[in-house]
Amino acid sequence: MTSPIRTERHDDVLVIISNNPPVNALGAAVRQGLEAAVKDGIADDSVTAMVIRCDGRTFFAGADITEFGKEMVEPGLPTVVDMIEASSKPVVAAIHGTALGGGCEVTLGCHYRVAVPSAKIGTPEVKLGLLPGAGGTQRIPRIAGVRLALEMTAKGDPISAKKALDAGLIDKIVGEDSLEADAIAFAREIATKRPLPRASEKTAQADPDAVAAFKTENARRFRNFDAPAANIACVEKAADGSSFADGIAFEREQFMALMMGVQSAAQRHIFFAERQAAKIDDVPADTKLREIKRVGVIGAGTMGGGISMNFLSAGIPVTIVEMQQDALDRGTGVVRKNYEATAAKGRMKPEQVEQAMGALKPTLDFADLAECDLIIEAVYETMEVKKDIFTRLDAIAKPGAILASNTSYLNIDEIAACTKRPEDVVGMHFFSPANVMKLLEVVRGDKTADDVLATVMALAKKIKKVAVVAGVTYGFIGNRMLMPRQVEATKLLLEGASPEQIDKVHVAFGMPMGPFQMSDLAGVDIGWHRDPSRIENIRDALAAENRWGQKTKAGFYDYDEKRTPSNSPRVTEIIDDFRAKSGVTPRAISDEEIVVRTLYTMVNEGALILEEGKAQRASDVDVVWIYGYGWPVYRGGPMFWAQSEGLAKVVAGLEKYDFPVAKSLKDAAESGGRLK
Repeated sequence: MTSPIRTERHDDVLVIISNNPPVNALGAAVRQGLEAAVKDGIADDSVTAMVIRCDGRTFFAGADITEFGKEMVEPGLPTVVDMIEASSKPVVAAIHGTALGGGCEVTLGCHYRVAVPSAKIGTPEVKLGLLPGAGGTQRIPRIAGVRLALEMTAKGDPISAKKALDAGLIDKIVGEDSLEADAIAFAREIATKRPLPRASEKTAQADPDAVAAFKTENARRFRNFDAPAANIACVEKAADGSSFADGIAFEREQFMALMMGVQSAAQRHIFFAERQAAKIDDVPADTKLREIKRVGVIGAGTMGGGISMNFLSAGIPVTIVEMQQDALDRGTGVVRKNYEATAAKGRMKPEQVEQAMGALKPTLDFADLAECDLIIEAVYETMEVKKDIFTRLDAIAKPGAILASNTSYLNIDEIAACTKRPEDVVGMHFFSPANVMKLLEVVRGDKTADDVLATVMALAKKIKKVAVVAGVTYGFIGNRMLMPRQVEATKLLLEGASPEQIDKVHVAFGMPMGPFQMSDLAGVDIGWHRDPSRIENIRDALAAENRWGQKTKAGFYDYDEKRTPSNSPRVTEIIDDFRAKSGVTPRAISDEEIVVRTLYTMVNEGALILEEGKAQRASDVDVVWIYGYGWPVYRGGPMFWAQSEGLAKVVAGLEKYDFPVAKSLKDAAESGGRLK
């Protein structure tokens, strides 16, 4: 088998080149090739310096994570990096694209680093629940100081070439189109300089104030995660006066603890699950896609405006339709305001704002949608309204146009049946705020054409969404699983728990908020029948008293001017009143019971969804909950979490509280198998 590493001689400079598409991952063959090439360069007396560069669109963009959990094929990356650094001849890293993770560590092992202006350098391992395990936590603070090392390792965001140059992580910025030539010229310049600068021989200065400030600033972000703390501990170790060897030993110990832990397994699971979700099992990968040159959006409210922004930001023109001019003006005004807020933060240029707004065509004329290749309805969640819109769309949309509904719950097949082209109808369930949330549930109707589904999935990637295919079922994947949680949470209130206790259990679990905090944020009045005299449950009682959540400063909690919640005596009275009317004597509810009844029931519903074929795979269910509902990524999604909890434990918990258990869940628990 041909090695992905080749060498070229440029007089006295040996250029070592990796060609391992698509991202030059540092797999076993690359590591073996690098080791052999550097050894050859050291042994050849006519070579005075070496340059390491990569073909393709990027420098080494990380380790080959498909090797994780398997027996390591030698040499390991730490061995390769150490060998590069130990070279008696200078080695220069020539960086373009991204030098990430192991790729960054290879550059740190090199004596010098040059980069093109657009290059980025980083150690994102923390996002997989890990740390840079080939000396990164020890070399970065020795070269660039503790502050930057904390940012790079514990947060995992890459830095620009300019920032890297200022910090000393690279030595020179070279021409965007002349990287190899400039790197060779630089190698000749420094070929005879001695001693060679080796990161392992430098000393890192302790900075306890920086560490303390960093921990405080990021306390919320790092809450419940293991990996950031391990990265911080390793950086501190590099600066506490320990030898480099001791620091490396500590880094290895921390790395292995993370690698063997459930959090990293969960985060790696989601990494692969996200990529798997993009695949449609029964649709060929080479299916010809429909061309989408212009998108139509019906409704300029919060959802319609947010949906429009996704396409405008991707350079796709949008026609947005409303019934009234004031609603249209208000909606387009919010879109502009959102873009200008982004520009104020430096994430967009003013000319990009104008470019996006210039691609937006606001109109009151429904017939203007005739020019669109994809039309997304984002109006009231009632079947009658949606049927009316799709009947009208069927009459004016051009042949081959994709007709999509942003419905959260309703039956796509019933909507499609209003048209003479059900094969062109699909669900595109965006999550609010649609311009921010990454998840897109793509709902496949019984008659949705393969090329329609494939086109929408490809388009989702273009607008930077994580898309998951769902079948037609009430609430699809995410909201269907949400329902048992909300139902049981309300029952628990009646039986003796408080909103605060239930929410605290969910927040402690790692959710951004609990069921009742979520209700208050979304609006207690959502879905309310609007009849104050008709009070059938606790929610009705709250809504009847204008306790609609944060927007009225009262819901399941009371809120001050800053929307800070506090327990409400009035809510306690309402709950007590319902208990009395229902003849319920309140009892002590354990946190364990809350977990079983609000979280295990979600897993059970997920298993039913899989049994019914409404989701392609268990990992897709996990992706929905990670990206749509804030499930903690370090728990890997509901189905992965159930597996790590132990399926037998989940089944026993459900049976203890008399829930009917999904057959697939029970079978997997009994056989020691997995939910698929």
